[in-house]
Amino acid sequence: MATPSGKAAIPNPQASKRALPRDASSEVPSKRKNSNPTSTLPRPSEPFVEGSIVRIAMENFLTYDICEVSPGPHLNMIIGANGTGKSSIVCAICLGLAGKPAFMGRADKVGFFVKRGCSKGLVEIELFRTSGNLIITREIDVIKNQSFWFINKKPVTQKIVEEQVAALNIQVGNLCQFLPQDKVGEFAKLSKIELLEATEKSIGPPEMHRYHCELKNFREKEKQLETSCKEKTEYLEKMIQRNERYKQDVERFYERKRHLDLIEMLEAKRPWVEYENVRQEYEGVKLVRDRVKEEVRKLKEGQIPMTRRIEEIERQRRTLEVRIKEKATDIKEASQKCKQRQDCIERKDRHIKELQQALTVKQNEEHDRQKRISNTRKMIEDLQNELRTAENCENLQPQIDAITNDLRRVQEEKALCEGEIIDKQREKDMLEKQKRSVSDHIIRFDNLMNQKEDKLRQRYRDTYDAVLWLRNNRDRFKQRVCEPIMLTINMKDNKNAKYVENHISSNDLRAFVFESQEDMEIFLREVRDNKKLRVNAVIAPKISYADKAPSRSLNELKQYGFFSYLRELFDAPDPVMSYLCCQYHIHEVPVGTERTRERIERVIQETRLKQIYTAEEKYVLKTSFYSNKVISSNTSLKVAQFLTVTVDLEQRRHLEEQLKEINRKLEAVESGLVTLRDMNRHLELKDNELRLKKKEFLERKTRKRQLEQKISSKLGSIRLMEQDTCNLEEEERKASTKIKEINVQKAKLVTELTGLVKICTSLHIQKVDLILQNTTVISEKNKLEADYMASSSQLRVTEQQFVELDDNRLRLLQKCKELMKRARQVCNLSADQAVPQEFQTQVPTIPNGHNSSPPMVAFQDLPNTLDEIDALLTEERSRASCFTGLNPTVVEEYTKREVEIQQLTEELKGKKVELDEYRENISQVKERWLNPLKELVEKINEKFSHFFSSMQCAGEVDLHTENEEDYDKYGIRIRVKFRSSTQLHELTPHHQSGGERSVSTMLYLMALQELNRCPFRVVDEINQGMDPINERRVFEMVVNTACKENTSQYFFITPKLLQNLPYSEKMTVLFVYNGPHMLEPNRWNLKAFQRRRRRITFTHPSQ
Repeated sequence: MATPSGKAAIPNPQASKRALPRDASSEVPSKRKNSNPTSTLPRPSEPFVEGSIVRIAMENFLTYDICEVSPGPHLNMIIGANGTGKSSIVCAICLGLAGKPAFMGRADKVGFFVKRGCSKGLVEIELFRTSGNLIITREIDVIKNQSFWFINKKPVTQKIVEEQVAALNIQVGNLCQFLPQDKVGEFAKLSKIELLEATEKSIGPPEMHRYHCELKNFREKEKQLETSCKEKTEYLEKMIQRNERYKQDVERFYERKRHLDLIEMLEAKRPWVEYENVRQEYEGVKLVRDRVKEEVRKLKEGQIPMTRRIEEIERQRRTLEVRIKEKATDIKEASQKCKQRQDCIERKDRHIKELQQALTVKQNEEHDRQKRISNTRKMIEDLQNELRTAENCENLQPQIDAITNDLRRVQEEKALCEGEIIDKQREKDMLEKQKRSVSDHIIRFDNLMNQKEDKLRQRYRDTYDAVLWLRNNRDRFKQRVCEPIMLTINMKDNKNAKYVENHISSNDLRAFVFESQEDMEIFLREVRDNKKLRVNAVIAPKISYADKAPSRSLNELKQYGFFSYLRELFDAPDPVMSYLCCQYHIHEVPVGTERTRERIERVIQETRLKQIYTAEEKYVLKTSFYSNKVISSNTSLKVAQFLTVTVDLEQRRHLEEQLKEINRKLEAVESGLVTLRDMNRHLELKDNELRLKKKEFLERKTRKRQLEQKISSKLGSIRLMEQDTCNLEEEERKASTKIKEINVQKAKLVTELTGLVKICTSLHIQKVDLILQNTTVISEKNKLEADYMASSSQLRVTEQQFVELDDNRLRLLQKCKELMKRARQVCNLSADQAVPQEFQTQVPTIPNGHNSSPPMVAFQDLPNTLDEIDALLTEERSRASCFTGLNPTVVEEYTKREVEIQQLTEELKGKKVELDEYRENISQVKERWLNPLKELVEKINEKFSHFFSSMQCAGEVDLHTENEEDYDKYGIRIRVKFRSSTQLHELTPHHQSGGERSVSTMLYLMALQELNRCPFRVVDEINQGMDPINERRVFEMVVNTACKENTSQYFFITPKLLQNLPYSEKMTVLFVYNGPHMLEPNRWNLKAFQRRRRRITFTHPSQ
């Protein structure tokens, strides 16, 4: 096939000699995206290998609408840019030959391979077969996610298709045969065991993998038989040993049974002996109980006379107590009368004392009055003398005026000083208020900074610890060191924090910024090496980028909705801003609004910016190397986490300076206040001194007037005291007359009191006599009651003893019945059953009158006391306890084991015969499998080593196993060496680089190529990780190997090739083009292209 394209070119002039495909059908391959796989070289009619692909047709499959590919019988190079549809051909081969969708690594459902917007798709593969080509068609239903299969246009099941494909030795699931793009990396991840299995299936004879599977199954069964024989042998030996041990146990069982029979006899006799002991104890208790009952009766009869005498004495006592109460009443009445007379006498005595005290008071008052008059007259004389000697007060006025002037001047100075103090205090209060306000502002700034530090500590604890270390060790650094960028950035508007956080990586947000390389090394040595903290550090550019102007003015971009560059959204220290401008180009990244998002296509086409932000998205723009078109990708903005807290560090520094200025002013005001207060105290003292002097002069000036007033007042007091006179003689006469009258009344009361006292004394004597009689009666009664209590106590003790004995008798009686019942149970006799004469020795009587059951005659030879029986029981039980672990089933189990041992011996013989047969089979199959396998691996190693030697490298393939008998552990080991200074290393996903793994994989597949019995092999983009030298060498090997005679078909897919590569006449190159100038499907005519090609060839034969 050919596709007209201005950019298409034949890589090698030799390729132009290739003929077009043999069939000149006019089927039109097409692709809605105007991409067509085309064969640029004609192909001669060369023989295909059985099962090779002759034709691939696709309809509504992935990127294709309708497409048909006709590959050559040898090497097929499928070339095209990324995204044109090369791997779609690989997917068509896999799915068309009944491969699993998941094997491609693209999707797990077949419906996803149908072109978007179509409900059905089709893949058709034509395979070469000498008996007639095999056409396999797969129709895919997207809605049902089902496939419908056809072979040569006839419907079949998927199983039949799989059988037909397997019959041609096609294995699309084998990485050694079919290596799609997404599975290239997995080839190196194949284990040695998996690689061996894939190689066996790919190039080995059909029976090789079957033999390997049989060996693994035989070995597994052999292990099971060995384990079974070992377990049965061990079990048989244990059974034999156990039976040998149980021979002694059987003999000991009968010995133990003899001891148990004797124990049973002793336990049967013991209840009878125990019953007899309890019966005798019962008879003794009954006799004692009857004797105590008689004593109780006698004690009760002796208490009757004593009770009668006590009642008679109680009646006498009550009579005497009534008479004593009557005398007490009479005594109380007489005593009350005496008390009344005594109270009257005491009142008379108090009246006399009151009269005498009133007279004494009047005498004292008169004496005091005369004394006060004398003192007052003396004070008047002293005041008159002082008045005569007083100075002339008119000369003191000039001094008082001078002091008044001085006092006025001091008060004015004091008022002025106090005013200044008030002004200073008001200024101090205002400064303190300003200080509190500024301090509150600083605290709020610190709280915001603490919030940012808390977020840093919670998310990046090591970085937070490093910040604390830096703050304590800033003196160790020569130049400026900035804390993590997320702490130093201060957003001008919190809403814009999301743009900055989405633009700057999290590693740089928590990075420390240094101006000196030496400082950064000191920091990292201390923090990373010594403290083991995981921190990031960067160096700011030597030339500051902080003020670098953007390449385009913001005014030009405002028409698209941009309102700012990222740099203008926040403030940061100069080193931080310089680093961000240099590293992240924040001065070149504009930030837009929703308006920008609405006209994003226009923004992309006209501005040619590399990065832009809209209200909620970030756009990254790149220019394609193929089409020079702008490719854009957008991502949604994440919510800001760290920069939402805004701290204006410049304002905080300004507040700190303002606080220092306020503190300085406060100190000055405080010093001025101290000076003014000292001055005020001095003026206060001077004011007090002047006031005292003025007061002293004023007092001296007013002293004469005060003395005259005092003299006048004292004279008035004397006149009042002289008027208040008292006649003491008259008062004494009146008091004497009243006292005489009261004494007469008092004498009469004393006579009456004497008579009442005599009567009261007589009544007391009579009462005492009655009390003595009552005491005698009570004493006699107490004695009788004591005797009665003693008798009652003895009676209670005796009755308690009787109750206890009676309870003991009933308990023993019940125990006798229980022991009798237990004895009958031991002898297996019912309550009404008569005892045979031959077993009777004596017939004891139960207390209730019934006959007891006798012990057996055999009891006569056993001991007759409980101690002897218990001693013998203990001895026999000890002897029986020596025979532990025995039971009646021991003999039965012994016999059963003998039978089981015989059966197990026969079964073990059969297992050993079966094991020998399996070992013989393993030996035969191993010989048929291992020798051909070693020869095959040796051939692969020869080819593989040759290919590596031609590349000046070394490679080796060998058959690897740790144990020859573990057939499931056999594997193919690939070892390679790409440098002369190293040793051979096993090919793994981790040791070699991606390019080295690709080279090793490619050379291993080429080593299989000549040995391979599969009809074709597919390798998709395996050369992508190779360097140019290795890619050229590998390509030459692929061409030389795949273009040999009698080799299988080879598909090599790649997006690019190096220049001046060698090509072969047997190669088929298929170009997949994609672009705006492709022919429409209805204009595609393969026959016309072939005719034109022939005319060109005939016209210019020299070319």
